[in-house]
Amino acid sequence: MSDFEDKVRDALSDPRNQGEMSDADSIGTVGSPDCGDMLRMWLKFTEKDGRKVIDRASFQSFGCQTAIAVASMATEMLKGKTPEEAANMSADELTGELGPLPPMKIHCGQLVEGALRNALGGETAPSEPQAPTLSGDLRKPQGKVRIVPLD
Repeated sequence: MSDFEDKVRDALSDPRNQGEMSDADSIGTVGSPDCGDMLRMWLKFTEKDGRKVIDRASFQSFGCQTAIAVASMATEMLKGKTPEEAANMSADELTGELGPLPPMKIHCGQLVEGALRNALGGETAPSEPQAPTLSGDLRKPQGKVRIVPLD
C-alpha cells in the first residue's frame, strides 16, 4: 500500500470536525458534476488579539474517502487563521499531511477549497433558519419512501 493510501486510511479512521455546526457564522457548499461529490463547510469566527480568526471549522461530505480525508485535514489547519489567510490557501495546501494528491484525486482538494471559498464569500451570521443540511435532506422521506433505522 502506498504512503498516500496509509495517510488517507489514518485520516478516515478518526476524521476530525465532521458534522453540522449549529452556531456557524458562515456556510459554504460546493459540488462536482464530474464525480458527483458534494461538500459543505461550516465556519465559526472569534476575536483573537484584535483580529477576526476562524475558531472552528467542520464539514459534511457526500464524496469519496479522499475528499473526506482532505476536509478533515483542512478543518484542523484553518483554526486560528484569519479569513484572508484562509482564502489564500490553495487546494494543495489544504491537503495538509496527506501531501500531494494523485492526479485522479486532485478534484478532492479543489472541492474542499471551493467549499471554503464559498463559506468565506458568504460570511454572514444567519438571521433566519439555516439552509437545509445535507444529512437533514436524507432524513426527510419523499413520496412513499420510508426510512427505517437499523439497530
